[in-house]
Amino acid sequence: MISGWMIDPTNYIGFICKLRAFLVFSTRTIAAWLIVLATIDRWLLSSIDVHRRQRSTLKNAQRWTMIIVIFSILLYTQQFYCYEANLMDTPLKCYGKTVVCRYITDLSFAVITILCPLSCMILFGLLTILNVRYSQGRVQAFKLQNINPNMNKPATSTNGNLEAKSKQKTDHSLLRMLLIQVLLFIIFTFPLSVQKFYSSFSEENKSRIETVINGFLYNLAVLIYFVSNGMPFYIYTLCGGAVFRKALCDFFVMMKRKLMRR
Repeated sequence: MISGWMIDPTNYIGFICKLRAFLVFSTRTIAAWLIVLATIDRWLLSSIDVHRRQRSTLKNAQRWTMIIVIFSILLYTQQFYCYEANLMDTPLKCYGKTVVCRYITDLSFAVITILCPLSCMILFGLLTILNVRYSQGRVQAFKLQNINPNMNKPATSTNGNLEAKSKQKTDHSLLRMLLIQVLLFIIFTFPLSVQKFYSSFSEENKSRIETVINGFLYNLAVLIYFVSNGMPFYIYTLCGGAVFRKALCDFFVMMKRKLMRR
């Protein structure tokens, strides 16, 4: 929004340009790979292999989260050297200052931040669906084998079945939410990946009109990419079931009470 009014300080102040580039690229990479981590966690939990399910622990999630954060920070420390303000004939005034820097930045962003996470999301998303279908098939087979149950069932068995159904419903809700998030992430991030590859391998000497068109396509792809940053909230509230909507309502009630006390 600030850049639209031509008052964006990142376009004119070198340090702010470098800091913004580092924060934007590193946080985007962290966000993408955390979604991959969630997809892998769903795959582990949906597996019929007990050893795989045992790997889905809070400790492992925290460990891999720290690895992702450290890796993303180290990957884009180059931005403090590569990015510079007040550049001409580039999609943005705050951009890579040399051709080599642009190659490294564009390709690392396209491959590591977009394409690799998308590939992992698709792979583990499909594997999770296969696990769920296989588990449902086993449940149906078990029900057919026990089609004539005893009339006198213990109350604990009934309660256990209700708890199992509730847990299964929650798992399916989380899986549906995750798959929708992955699908939308693919739709909103793939155009920027294509544009990055195009800008990296296209001819360096472009006409004025080609530079303007390239800048327009880059800004359009960036705006589409920004949509992916705001979509988790709507996915959680619309597709996440009653758990997330109840948490949101509780948050608003808490804020209302705090404001009324003042």
